[in-house]
Amino acid sequence: MNSKNDNQLMLQIRNGDVDKLSILFERHHISVYNFFLRMTGKKESSEDMVQDVFLRMLKYRHTYRGDGKFSNWMFHIARNVQNDYFKKQKRVEISDEETPELISDNPSPGEMMEQNQEHALIRAALLRLSLEKREVLVLSRFQNKKYEEIADLLDCKVGTIKARVHRAIKDLREVFFELSGEKSL
Repeated sequence: MNSKNDNQLMLQIRNGDVDKLSILFERHHISVYNFFLRMTGKKESSEDMVQDVFLRMLKYRHTYRGDGKFSNWMFHIARNVQNDYFKKQKRVEISDEETPELISDNPSPGEMMEQNQEHALIRAALLRLSLEKREVLVLSRFQNKKYEEIADLLDCKVGTIKARVHRAIKDLREVFFELSGEKSL
């Protein structure tokens, strides 16, 4: 995906060519869906939140400046949608039995075999982490955001993000081994 092209498309949308939003939707809806799915563990809620992100992009298109990465602006909106979702939930309840499959726009044979026990345990362990720890892991490891981008998104320093990711990985490892019945190293 071409970030410069995405910026240009969003600028066109901001200036009134709203039909271009469908191009951005096609390019980014799977990534946004997978972000929400990893954060909530719920397929239907994730699908609804994806729709909400793109509706908000249209509604708030006038706020797009085009001076940074489009994906960072999009994920600011996604985080706001996510925060609204969690505020509506009195208590986030995630079932360990149902760990939904992620969507891939280019499924490989390895991804198609993701049903194996280890992947299910990793997904279940991720969903047991606090929202803050889950978010930095999803953004850094699954959305492939650089620490600088995450720091900008979360409005904190890069060193803070590095520390949060380190602690989140440590906690994920502990939960994973607890769920698997193995002893951590």
